[in-house]
Amino acid sequence: MAVQGKKIAVFALAVFVVYVIVTDPELAADYVQIGFEGISSAAQSIGDFMTWIVNGGD
Repeated sequence: MAVQGKKIAVFALAVFVVYVIVTDPELAADYVQIGFEGISSAAQSIGDFMTWIVNGGD
């Protein structure tokens, strides 16, 4: 039962994504930009943390 629910949720999410892209491409582009900025920020933070560790935690 759980697998079937997961498939339905993924399908609903896919339909929503297609709907947003078709009805408002600029909004969809904004969502993609926000996502990439979040990923970039996370990668920067991990890099800063690793640099801090290599420098002895100073």
